[in-house]
Amino acid sequence: MSVGDKISNAAEKAVGAVKETVGKATGDRETQADGAAQKNKAEKKQAGEKAKDAAKDVRDGFTR
Repeated sequence: MSVGDKISNAAEKAVGAVKETVGKATGDRETQADGAAQKNKAEKKQAGEKAKDAAKDVRDGFTR
């Protein structure tokens, strides 16, 4: 995972967490749900990138 991807995913996760918290604090369920969805999307992106990195490490181990 590139540094840019890590920063982008972390920022998206943070924005989602803030939206979720603001939604909870204001009683705005739509904002809360949007924030939770955005945070989950970023977490899934991070997991996918980590899986790609792990697969690349395995592949590189066989080609050495």
